This record gives sequence, structure tokens and C-alpha cells, in this order.
Amino acid sequence: MEYPKNTFPGGVWPVMLTPFTEDNEIDEAGLRRLVDWYIENGVTGLFAACQSSEIFNLTFEECKRIISITIEQTGGRVPVVASGIAADGLKEQAEEINQVWELGVDAVILLTNRLASKKESDEKWLENYYKLEKLIGPEIKLGVYECPQPYKRLLSVKVLKEISKTNRFYFLKDTCCTASVIREKLESIKGTNLKLYNANATTVLQSLRDGAAGYSGVMANFHPELWVWLTKKENFESKKAEEVQEVLMAASLIERQLYPANAKYHLQAVENLPITTRCRNQDYTLLYETWKEEVHMLDSLCTRTYEQYCK
Repeated sequence: MEYPKNTFPGGVWPVMLTPFTEDNEIDEAGLRRLVDWYIENGVTGLFAACQSSEIFNLTFEECKRIISITIEQTGGRVPVVASGIAADGLKEQAEEINQVWELGVDAVILLTNRLASKKESDEKWLENYYKLEKLIGPEIKLGVYECPQPYKRLLSVKVLKEISKTNRFYFLKDTCCTASVIREKLESIKGTNLKLYNANATTVLQSLRDGAAGYSGVMANFHPELWVWLTKKENFESKKAEEVQEVLMAASLIERQLYPANAKYHLQAVENLPITTRCRNQDYTLLYETWKEEVHMLDSLCTRTYEQYCK
């Protein structure tokens, strides 16, 4: 059944990986299989061309190709949001936003660190946003991602209140990693189109109970089925959810190992997806045997947890 256009359901939105061939080109067949794998595991949406996709090591044309393949492969089964907006200048960003929207995404995601430098104020960020808004199509739905690269710019409550009033924003990928701050952000966007998707495994359960729409983080590339279970209201309000949360928190430490190479290894060696572990943003050959064994142990732990608590 085709998914309704421009809806933003709660649940799990993986930050998608980019499979590469041995020649370091985009592996289109591998990407299509990856899209199917996400959907088979019950995710409710996909975030394409994000930091996990290695967009800072892709050309804009490659980003657009990834987004197009993703949308085509979903066949309307789930909504797709996408970024790929890595330009510095407002005019260049606007051109990229317009082009990404034309591909058929449900929202174009702005990187928060692109609209102001690290030293510039919230007022400057908002000033630049309103300049940008005049350069893009009025029908374009937007989102924001507190992307850690090249620097992490967290949106203040003041900024969130301001942009949510425009009724153009639908998706916030939050990376502040602090439950109390997330609670304030949720209060500031209550009653608007903007929904918050937490990227942090430690705070996700509390944020769901406080009203977050779901999870959009790197660990959905390892065991999305656990995240899908946790983000359902009948589950995250239960006592079992706290024990599942503890496992998910511990599992998330593998992100500090050699991500995204280790996630690609998981997909290849555990999930049997036909992709390589090649990356453009790091030396994937540094994933040595002990780290690979940790990936397998993590899978065993998460599989047991799912069978024990979630079936």
C-alpha cells in the first residue's frame, strides 16, 4: 500500500548508510537491498543523504542519485527525508534545497551548522534562515538536523519556537543528548508541525515518554527491530522498556569503534546484505578482527534481548 505523501509518523527513521563498490563508486544494487532491509525490519521512515551516508565525501550529484534510488526503491512504502545540503553560501544551499525537493522527498533537511558559523548568534542564524526561505520554493517542507560535522550547533528553544511558527518544519533530528533539554524543546514545539526524533540511545526512552516522535540514530543500522519495538507507545510505557533501554544504551557504545565501517560489516556478515565495508570518510581496513568479533557479540546480545522481551 502506498504511504501517504508528506506524513511524518512516529517510530524509527534510520540514518542511511552509503554502500560503495570495490572501485569506490556508489553501489546502487547494494543501496536498493539496504532500503528493503530497513523496511523489512519495520522502520517508519528513512533519512537519506545524511552524515552517516558520508555526504561530506560525496558530490552533490552523488547525493541526489542516492536520494532518487532510495525514493524509487521504497515504492511509497515509507516516507523519505533527505539532506545532502552541505554548501556554505545561502544561494548555493537554496539551489540544492530546490533540487532535492524536486526529487520527491517528503522534507528537505537543513544542517544546523550551515546557517551560521560557530561564533555567530541565534539571531544571525535566524536572519540567515529567513534569507534562505525567500530563495526556496514556498511549497517545500523542511526539517533540521543538529549535525556534528563540521561542528555541532544545537538549536535553542528560542530558535525552535521561531521556526516552528513558520509551519514549514516537520522533522527535527535532535543530538543534544540531554533529557531535560529535550523536554524543553518538546514543550516549545507542542502543537506545531515540527516533530522531534531523538538520535541518542541513552535518553531515548525518557524522551519518548515526554512526547518525542521517535528515534533517528546510527544504531538503527545494527538492530532496528529493537528500536521499532521500543518506539511503540504500548511498549515504551511498560516496565520491560527500561530493561530494553539498558541493552540499547550499552549496545550504542559500538558507535565509538569504527562507525560506519562496523555497521557495514554488520550488514554484510550478520544480515547477509551484498555490500562491502568500504567507506570514503575513514580507512575501513582498520576494522580489525577483535572489533569484528564485537559486532557479532553485539548481535547475539540484541537477538537474545528481542526474543526475551519483544516477542
